[in-house]
Amino acid sequence: MSRPPRLLLLSSYYSPDLSAGSFRATALVAALRRLAPELRIDVLTTLPNRYKSFMSEAPELEAQGPLTIHRIRLPAHASGMRDQARAYLHYARAVLGRTSGVEYDLVFATSGRLMTAVLAAVCARRTRAPLYLDLRDIFVDTIGDVLASPWQRPMRMLFSPLEAFAVRNATHVNLVSEGFRPYFESSFPQQSYSFYTNGIDEEFLESVAVEVRPVSHPLRVLYAGNMGEGQGLHAVIPGLAGALGERAHFRLIGDGGRRAELIRTLEARGVQNVELLPPMPRADLVREYAAADVLFLHLNAYPAFEKVLPSKIFEYAALGKPVWAGVGGYAARFLREEVRNSAVFTPCDVDAGVRALEELELRPTPRPEFIEKFDRRRIMALMATDLLRLIDRAHAQKGR
Repeated sequence: MSRPPRLLLLSSYYSPDLSAGSFRATALVAALRRLAPELRIDVLTTLPNRYKSFMSEAPELEAQGPLTIHRIRLPAHASGMRDQARAYLHYARAVLGRTSGVEYDLVFATSGRLMTAVLAAVCARRTRAPLYLDLRDIFVDTIGDVLASPWQRPMRMLFSPLEAFAVRNATHVNLVSEGFRPYFESSFPQQSYSFYTNGIDEEFLESVAVEVRPVSHPLRVLYAGNMGEGQGLHAVIPGLAGALGERAHFRLIGDGGRRAELIRTLEARGVQNVELLPPMPRADLVREYAAADVLFLHLNAYPAFEKVLPSKIFEYAALGKPVWAGVGGYAARFLREEVRNSAVFTPCDVDAGVRALEELELRPTPRPEFIEKFDRRRIMALMATDLLRLIDRAHAQKGR
């Protein structure tokens, strides 16, 4: 009697952790289980560790019928590269140990930092299974921009071959942003690509009824998400808040590597109209969104970020609030084309940011077409269908 088909899914983050990777991987597993209830799925992830200020309890081993979730406990780590490398090596050793001798019909990885994709390529080669990569960032491109100049060249020399190893060993690659297309198609022209974006999660689909109420005075501006180098809040919020003064109150929810610097800069400038809160569960976050007048988004002024499409755009747009965004490149084009009542300005440009705020209509803006188009359940169902085709093909071949 042949064994049932089996999928290995690698994601550094998984529910209940708070990150784009967690939300994406969790939604994909849900779609796979709806479409193929008999499919055996092994999820190898980590215990919640996205933010030290938000630690949610989760079992290390969780079995739900044919779904098994292994959450690997990482050593204590911060946002520095050395700590992240140590945590990754711990994760990689655990994954290789737990998958040794197990036969899979497909290996899938969703990867924002490249090395999860590299690990998946190793697992796929070892089990002679096809590999499906879901790439949420261009790590080599980003690290070359973000790192200080003495480190850029050696880091590119280290990670470029690893990127090539992962992508060239993949049967198929999904890119979450169309902005990634030129980079990957020029670097790996023989690869096949799809573009299943991030989308709107169920919590936000259930909360799209926009309350009609007077705009607050001062204006309530909300940001929720990571506070790292990539978001560049430390480079723009002190200037924006100072320029707007009593006209606006900024409420920033989240954590990250640049949060402390943001606080220091606000204190040094005597800025009083910015409030910082720690990360919070999504149910609480929805209530924060409902109380806001304007939703704020920002990416730092690095060329690599002109290719990305932040997952935050989807939940912001679904809630029908004005969207104020300091982004460039593909994200700016996406907002202008897809999100009504959004205003875009050049990242880190305070004067342009103030002008962009004046362009917004400070009123609810229902976006039913956007919600229908970018419902994550629909997007993940399409992606899951692609995975199941590959699994069925591989399983049939191995059964010969």
